[in-house]
Amino acid sequence: MFATYLAGFPAFLGYFSISLILVAAFITAYSATTPHHEFRLVRAGNGAAVLALLGALVGFALPLRAAMGGSLNLVDFFIWALIAAAAQIIAYFGARMIMPDVSERIARGEMAAGTWLGGTAVVVGILNAAAMTS
Repeated sequence: MFATYLAGFPAFLGYFSISLILVAAFITAYSATTPHHEFRLVRAGNGAAVLALLGALVGFALPLRAAMGGSLNLVDFFIWALIAAAAQIIAYFGARMIMPDVSERIARGEMAAGTWLGGTAVVVGILNAAAMTS
């Protein structure tokens, strides 16, 4: 009977492990895309950078969750994760179109810029996740 409860554990382990790897890869790619240095700014206590980075992470994790629920297998999940990552990077450039100096402002610690960028990432993540479930 106990084995019945653990029947889904291999799938959980696969999706969860791949998700952690994908999040690490995403944040590396995202950080390489932006001119401001997220990790250095976060370590220095820059609240604007924290908001922007967390928004990007949440905006990526939301569609990952949707992709997990709708994927046929791990390969399908991986493909949708790449789409989610691309959407977040496009969202960054979209946010920069409205606030061209967003990265410089985040580097200076301006909370409005960090909130703008992080909020844009979350909104795009919500829309991306919703589109994956239809």
